[in-house]
Amino acid sequence: MGNWDEEWEALVPPRKPTRRPPHIALIFFATLALMLLTLTAINWRHRLDDTPPLPVAAPADTLSAHFALCDGPVRTTCVVDGDTIWFQGTKIRIADINAPEVTDARCNYELDLGRRATSRLIVLLNAGSFSLVSPEARDADRYDRKLRNVMRGGRSLGDVLVQEGLAEAWTGHRRNWCEGRG
Repeated sequence: MGNWDEEWEALVPPRKPTRRPPHIALIFFATLALMLLTLTAINWRHRLDDTPPLPVAAPADTLSAHFALCDGPVRTTCVVDGDTIWFQGTKIRIADINAPEVTDARCNYELDLGRRATSRLIVLLNAGSFSLVSPEARDADRYDRKLRNVMRGGRSLGDVLVQEGLAEAWTGHRRNWCEGRG
């Protein structure tokens, strides 16, 4: 009697090796690559979005009035300059910007830019309803003006003046608008 394995192999016909069709492997790897690409794209998009989400609801813009340039000693609702207004008898300093001075301008450039900022602020305030938002830091400045950001549709009107080159973002001190201007 011989080796059992050899006898068995003689009785069973040899198997042909089975090969998977190449298209199945291609489909598998293409699907895997697509999944990895999708996950990478999602992760990349989240990394680019460093900005905090917008609040679900912005404060309602319920305030409105007709603003003009302040003139005379009695001031109820008017614009003093590019960053100071009177609204319903309260003097308000726009908290998020610094605009060139009109009353105490140090040079003609500052006076001209201050007048343009003042005119533009009048137009912006009269363009529709707005809201006054108190900054978190303080309620009033050292001159006892109320500190407020003027908002419309969730956007600061001060930012509009900054983008138009008529003011700068408030950094805690006044800028010398005349420096380097002669």
